[in-house]
Order: sequence, then C-alpha cells, then structure tokens
Amino acid sequence: MKISEIRTLSNTELNEKVYNLKEELFHLRRKQAVGQLENGTDIRRVRKDIARVYTVIREREQGIK
Repeated sequence: MKISEIRTLSNTELNEKVYNLKEELFHLRRKQAVGQLENGTDIRRVRKDIARVYTVIREREQGIK
C-alpha cells in the first residue's frame, strides 16, 4: 500500500486498517511458525504497511501536512 493511498483515508479507516494489518501479521507469523508460509517477504510488507499507517496517524496528531 502506498503512502498516498493511506493519506486519503479518514482517521477511523486508519484505525481499522491498523487492526486488519495486525491481524494479518499474526496469521502470517503463525503460518511461519508451523512452516506453511511460502513467501517470507509478506511479513516484511505488512510490518512496513503498519509503520506507514502509524506515521500518517502521528502526522495528523502533530498537524504536519
């Protein structure tokens, strides 16, 4: 997900997005532990998406454009 797409979301949608991404990360980590994860880069992608969403949330809190 691109940062420009994230910035178009409302605050409620951002919170929902963080929740869904954390759920996805949990399932990916569980698959990795069992040995069923085929593509290990998915975990990295989800972690970076979570960081991007948190960055946008923090920018809005501080009033940064």
